[in-house]
Amino acid sequence: MSRPPNYEFQEWWNKQREKNHELFPEKPDNDNTPFLTVEISSPSSDQSVGKDRTRSARQLSWVCLLKFQQIANSLAWISNGFVLLVRTANRRIASPDSRADSSSSRLYRVIKGFLFVVLLLLGFELVAYFKGWHFSPPSVGSVEVLGMVGFVYAKWLQIRANYLAPALQSLTNVCVVLFLVQSVDRVVLMLGCFWIKLRRLKPVPNMEYPADGENENVEDYPMVLVQIPMCNEREVYQQSIAAVCIQDWPRERMLVQVLDDSDEVDVQNLIKAEVQKWQQRGIRIIYRHRLIRTGYKAGNLKSAMNCDYVKDYEFVAIFDADFQPGQDFLKKTVPHFKGNDDLALVQTRWAFVNKDENLLTRLQNINLSFHFEVEQQVNGVFINFFGFNGTAGVWRIKALEDCGGWLERTTVEDMDVAVRAHLCGWKFIYLNDVKCLCELPESYEAYKKQQHRWHSGPMQLFRMCFMDILRSKVSLGKKANLIFLFFLLRKLILPFYSFTLFCIILPLSMFLPEAQLPAWVVCYVPGVMSILNIIPAPRSFPFIVPFLLFENTMSVTKFNAMISGLFRFGSSYEWIVTKKLGRSSETDLVAFEKESDPLVESTTLHRSSSESGLEELSKLEISKKTGKAKRNRLYRKELGLAFILLTASARSLLSAQGIHFYFLLFQGVTFLVVGLDLIGEQVS
Repeated sequence: MSRPPNYEFQEWWNKQREKNHELFPEKPDNDNTPFLTVEISSPSSDQSVGKDRTRSARQLSWVCLLKFQQIANSLAWISNGFVLLVRTANRRIASPDSRADSSSSRLYRVIKGFLFVVLLLLGFELVAYFKGWHFSPPSVGSVEVLGMVGFVYAKWLQIRANYLAPALQSLTNVCVVLFLVQSVDRVVLMLGCFWIKLRRLKPVPNMEYPADGENENVEDYPMVLVQIPMCNEREVYQQSIAAVCIQDWPRERMLVQVLDDSDEVDVQNLIKAEVQKWQQRGIRIIYRHRLIRTGYKAGNLKSAMNCDYVKDYEFVAIFDADFQPGQDFLKKTVPHFKGNDDLALVQTRWAFVNKDENLLTRLQNINLSFHFEVEQQVNGVFINFFGFNGTAGVWRIKALEDCGGWLERTTVEDMDVAVRAHLCGWKFIYLNDVKCLCELPESYEAYKKQQHRWHSGPMQLFRMCFMDILRSKVSLGKKANLIFLFFLLRKLILPFYSFTLFCIILPLSMFLPEAQLPAWVVCYVPGVMSILNIIPAPRSFPFIVPFLLFENTMSVTKFNAMISGLFRFGSSYEWIVTKKLGRSSETDLVAFEKESDPLVESTTLHRSSSESGLEELSKLEISKKTGKAKRNRLYRKELGLAFILLTASARSLLSAQGIHFYFLLFQGVTFLVVGLDLIGEQVS
């Protein structure tokens, strides 16, 4: 169907043609003038034209007023948003922190001073750039020509070249050497892991327990004590207790200790009800709560081991509150002790139920996969020693007593007891094929506090046990491994050179170009090391660049923790329980209920325990919903370093240093994203 003609458009078009014809008359055919002639007529005295022009001017004024009003509204909106942002930032920065993140910390003050210096230097370099001094640097003798600013800049160039750059270059060379040494250590560990895979080396037990449980002699099963230390674990206590209680192990040969350090009464009641539920099902399980909570987890475990009935047990298995061992965990670990009288510890691998939850958990999975697949496995096969991970392991109680038991002197009591047992001559075994499910921190706040404890504790321990290592009766090779590899290289040098090289030296080298930091140090070697780190988790290969940038970002937390632990600053003995969300609790509880049905001795007991379990679970869900609203935070150190790196990238752009500019830019953006708490669990 054809569209009806638009008469209004035709009338407007005819008027426009008439106006154009009056201004630009058509050229006659017999005119041979080579130039274009334009006829300009005087304004007509027609009143209608004046009316139209008056109306157009009035409309134009209204349009201008409307534009001005829109601009004013936009400026008001931007200013209000900026004021709100500043108030929110100030409120979140002023929010109560742990001592490790407090604004009065020494490292934060150093970062603020460093930021002021680089901003001042950038302003100075911009002045020199616009004056063209980057092409022909001025000399000190030309003060009459260049003026006072030129003289100051020339003097700065002289001081920079003669005094500052050599010192920075020396520090750079030291950090590069440490970087290469640590890189060689990573390569050696990877070669050891490849050799283990190629030769299929793994610990083999001298005996195995039948999987079906038929025709078994109960006396063949040693007495095992299972401990679950927890503190205010509202979200995960059910799944951990249930996973331990359904172990495929004779009930009369196993005792479960729930070591509750909670200071919240409602959480204590929930855990007590859960323990009573499993007691009704015939499980030998005990609830213990300390009145005097000293020494954190070490004090909790020490108190439990002092019970009189512990002397009846040969082994102790330890699980943190978010760990869910498989039903055959004890059958796969305890047999390794048979015939190995010098074996103290059997450690298993961690597996994560929420490794794909967000970007933060993916990056943690890369790091921990390398730790378990490479570091723990290589050290276990070739050295028979590694750091105890604090959970998902089985200890020989005699070995614990021989090395002095649990001590409350550090926040890494697991590493402490492992080092002392190693010095006493005991051996360790790591089982890479036995996995225990657990949960990764999903928020940057929880991950940051966990990493602070994990990196300050080893330095506390190194300071305390250094002389004990030297005086011990172990071989010289084991002493060297403990001091140089276990403590210095992997616990001290790694965070030191990572923070110093990429967060201090690299930005400074942009303002002191006489000190050179090669491109292979900035990009190529870290890229190769990241590839090696990601090989144990090949599915995470698309996240190799975020992993490299995020590891450099975490160096500020690790460096701060290392320094505080080494010099016993205020935050070195700070223990904050890592927050858990219990992602898998609902599905696991259903599975645990189904698998625990054969353990029930009475229908009445089963009905009452199920009802109490549902009642307590409903209380737990209500308490979750009525919790406090969460909000993102601002992290001062990360934001300060973000502005430092972005300022250095601007300076690098002036000198056209390509790869340095891109690295500084992306690293600065990563620090900014982390400092604004935009990684991990997203909250309002």
